[in-house]
Amino acid sequence: MADSLPTEFDVVIIGTGLPESILAAACSRSGQRVLHVDSRSYYGGNWASFSFSGLLSWLKECQQNSNVGEEGTATWQDLIDETEEAITLRKEDATIQHTEVFCYVGQDVEDNVQEVGALQKNPSSVESSILTLDSACLPEERHTSYLTSYEVPGTNTQKSDRELSPEVTDTEEWLEKEKYCEDKTCVYTVSDGEKDENKLRVKDNTDKPKKNRISYSQIVKEGRRFNIDLVSKLLYSQGSLIDLLIKSNVSRYAEFKNVTRILAFREGKVEQVPCSRADVFNSKELTMVEKRMLMKFLTFCLDYEQHPDEYQAFEQCLFSEYLKTKKLTPNLRHFILHSIAMTSESSCSTLDGLKATKTFLQCLGRFGNTPFLFPLYGQGEIPQCFCRMSAVFGGIYCLRHKVQCFVVDRESGRCKAIIDHFGQRINAKYFIVEDSYLSEEACSTVQYRQISRAVLITDQSILKTESDQQVSILIVPPVEPGACAVRVMELCSATMTCMKDTYLVHLTCSSSKTAREDLESVVKKLFTPYAEAEIDKEELTKPQLLWALYFNMRDSSGINRSSYNGLPSNVYVCSGPDCELGNDHAVKQAETLFQEIFPNEEFCPPPPNPEDIIFDGDDKQPEASGTSNIKMAKLESSKESKSLESPGKHFQN
Repeated sequence: MADSLPTEFDVVIIGTGLPESILAAACSRSGQRVLHVDSRSYYGGNWASFSFSGLLSWLKECQQNSNVGEEGTATWQDLIDETEEAITLRKEDATIQHTEVFCYVGQDVEDNVQEVGALQKNPSSVESSILTLDSACLPEERHTSYLTSYEVPGTNTQKSDRELSPEVTDTEEWLEKEKYCEDKTCVYTVSDGEKDENKLRVKDNTDKPKKNRISYSQIVKEGRRFNIDLVSKLLYSQGSLIDLLIKSNVSRYAEFKNVTRILAFREGKVEQVPCSRADVFNSKELTMVEKRMLMKFLTFCLDYEQHPDEYQAFEQCLFSEYLKTKKLTPNLRHFILHSIAMTSESSCSTLDGLKATKTFLQCLGRFGNTPFLFPLYGQGEIPQCFCRMSAVFGGIYCLRHKVQCFVVDRESGRCKAIIDHFGQRINAKYFIVEDSYLSEEACSTVQYRQISRAVLITDQSILKTESDQQVSILIVPPVEPGACAVRVMELCSATMTCMKDTYLVHLTCSSSKTAREDLESVVKKLFTPYAEAEIDKEELTKPQLLWALYFNMRDSSGINRSSYNGLPSNVYVCSGPDCELGNDHAVKQAETLFQEIFPNEEFCPPPPNPEDIIFDGDDKQPEASGTSNIKMAKLESSKESKSLESPGKHFQN
């Protein structure tokens, strides 16, 4: 078990976010002995997805982080030699701040409201867990609602195994607690349109019954149908993450759905943006002249490098100013800037804008009419897929497994080992750690940015169509000069992220204030609170807001290694999620670190054909437990160079 791990590894990885999980898969695939640990009880870190009750438990954990005690720190002192020193790690997660929850729907008075399918909490589930898998023992489904003793990064099923607690019987009680200020969770129940921050009151909606009236109790009961991402991202169909998934064959562990619509917000209205040639000429929002102008400009953007005379004089100008010189109408400029290039009007240069537009256009048509894909069951699937691959090739996984310190040799300045909360000393050659685990002392000179996030549950789409199964992305331009645009992603129940007859909406922008202050104005433009007593005719066209969560997340991307204090030369740092729409930064960071550690190894090569694997000892079979690494002694070159099967098989339209 986790309290009796092997003492020698090649690589120890702390944290199960996307960059760390990709690195774990790459290292295991290259034959390294990998130990992958996380102090949390779920995979993904800040890249994770939760069911509704799991998200509430996560909120409570964020609130209680400041009260973490100094447990288990007395055992590692005796394991440090005189020639060594210890670098302690952070005991609590400080990456989430300013969490605020608003419940707009009525709460039915029911005893013991409980999530459908939830099981009683297993006392043993709070212990650390260990996993070593080979490809023959990968389970196809997960049915438990808590993490069991042997934890498998699963796929394509409800995300109940990422919940911090399966019980939600205390949810009503928790929502009625007093409001917490500063970095603690603030909980509100909105009633009759009033926002009295000193009292919590429940709205009685029985005076206006509706056919499909949704209550808070119903959301709780259907909580397992929600898979709520902490970070809101999409996959570019020609992006580096898709290429890596296909190349490494990790794509077989996940399913994807096309984003069906690109939307624009202009003059107070939401409109659909034409993407493909057919969309452009079928659009009723554009005149025939505008259609021709748009097609001409987009055709130029596809090979703009071949026509430098068209833009060289404007390289120092903003992209928005360059678009004006192309004699495009305000309508077209708005579409290109905010819905195709998806860039800032006040800071994006001409070259960056042309590059972003080209990237958008190149991704069209590979898997659908838009450039984007979304993983079924949420973004939290992707780190688990790479963890699963690492486990197949011998990686050992331990969740709820805290690391107390690094052990550093004073003479060489290199890290020799870690000491976990069991007092085990585990030696390794290389150590990879997620930024949030580093101590305050190590990060004292680091300047972090922040991401403002909002998660909403609504009753209908922001742009109604005949189909109610739309996946949409919308960029809302800033009202004030210099402010950041807000990215809105709307997910339907077909993405397996929310219950039927609801939509899950994610809002993201770079922080200038708290998340609520940054995003609430956009929420008010697009949605009407469910608890409003009087709604005028204009607001009836807006979707109704049932539940909302605001929080700020640390953005640790783009930080130079030299910014950290006292970091040993063989300790490498991975960042958390960034504010960008795609995942290119995480993939590039993982590949760069892997090549730095193992310069002669291929990064996540295609998996071998099982028929071509010859084990040491000829006919000797590998251990059933999968604890020993599979050694590839021979690969037929013809098989190794075999092309991958068509990627389109793994993606749903």
